[in-house]
Amino acid sequence: MPGKSLIPLYALLMLMGTALAASHSQKGPVPPAQKVAVTQSPAGGIAAGHASVMAITVEGVINPAAAGFIKKGIDKANSLGLEAVVIELDTPGGLDSSMRSIVKDIIGSGVPVAVFVSPSGARAASAGTFILMAGHIAAMSPQTNIGAAHPVGVGEKMDKTMAEKATNDAAAYIKSLAEKRGRNAKWAEDAVRKSVSATEQEALKQNIVDLVSTSTASLLEDINGRTVETATGRRTMKTKGAEVMREKAGLRHKILGLIGDPNVAYILMLLGFYGLFFELTNPGAIFPGVFGGICLILAFYAFQTLPVNYAGLLLILLAIILFILEVKIVSYGVLTIGGVIAMVIGSIMLFETTAPFYRLSLYTILPAVILTAGFFVVVVGLALKALKSKPVTGSEGLVGETGTARADITRDSGTVSLHGEIWSAYSDEPIAKGERIIVESVSGLRVKVKKTIL
Repeated sequence: MPGKSLIPLYALLMLMGTALAASHSQKGPVPPAQKVAVTQSPAGGIAAGHASVMAITVEGVINPAAAGFIKKGIDKANSLGLEAVVIELDTPGGLDSSMRSIVKDIIGSGVPVAVFVSPSGARAASAGTFILMAGHIAAMSPQTNIGAAHPVGVGEKMDKTMAEKATNDAAAYIKSLAEKRGRNAKWAEDAVRKSVSATEQEALKQNIVDLVSTSTASLLEDINGRTVETATGRRTMKTKGAEVMREKAGLRHKILGLIGDPNVAYILMLLGFYGLFFELTNPGAIFPGVFGGICLILAFYAFQTLPVNYAGLLLILLAIILFILEVKIVSYGVLTIGGVIAMVIGSIMLFETTAPFYRLSLYTILPAVILTAGFFVVVVGLALKALKSKPVTGSEGLVGETGTARADITRDSGTVSLHGEIWSAYSDEPIAKGERIIVESVSGLRVKVKKTIL
């Protein structure tokens, strides 16, 4: 089928659209991770004279992948007995459940955790504000900001009562974190109730954070000698000149982080539908079915952590059905127009939330709609047309073909020339040598012919 060979190209074009969308939402690449060798003592800690700290870079939405990555780094730092953990944070916010999981890991750590809003231009908004408040040390880089932590409904709309409950719960939670660390609890509450924000200098002046540092290296110099209360007791940090171990995200965390992006989940869903469509229309192809099944499972996994609006999902399914019907029914473009409208509206509605980081980008939606409509209307249409067309090879391809009688043709004998080949022929009517003939049917190696009508 002609469409099969275009599946990889279609997937590539769709993923290119996703990459373009991502380029408009990210500030730039994260510096490559570095890992410094650590000498361990027999007890499992760091040998004398080899103080080390763990650095974890978290950039983007706070989701289960980010929570798992941070937990892995904190657990590793505790098992190695490091001096501190530095979480370099830049986030617009994220899921409440993932944020609370990170906060629990920070509070339960025996190794001091410094949450550092970095680099310049970064932010700790919404869920990031809670994480910063939970850190044993809260620090910010120049030209960064914190705040706007008002809870936002994800996955369903909250009525007035539910919104008030969520706000009260979040306000009490962040107040307790601020009070535990001796920071400005009033401002923390206002960040939730009034969505206030603060620059790094305002945060330092109002006792929202502990210090402002220009880099991770300067932060380690600044916090050297500070004493903090950890889950295992008071701890004085000796971070001056400490070696930095940069924790790398494993393949599992990278994959989970990637498919947790709404644009990627959307592409996976569409590719899953198309793969299953090809498998159903071409039983035995195997690859499209396997590919589509994997994509759908990954998409549904991502949907567990995304605010899916099922009305939008049904509109996308309706659009695909309309595109398929356009191939089979002459609607003069009405079904295609309806499919395009349904898919655009469904894509916009698919993730229902006011949080901008959970919205689909138009750089993903428009290429997806255009390619999908063209794919079904043009490619699938050509494939069905090819299936319905008259055979042009083999014995079936001879029916209707014209040629010349090479000898007189009777009911019992005769020969004709077809496509430069000589065939035995017979006819219900006498045909003289040299007359033009047309093939009526094929029986073995003989053809039944009749005179052509000019």
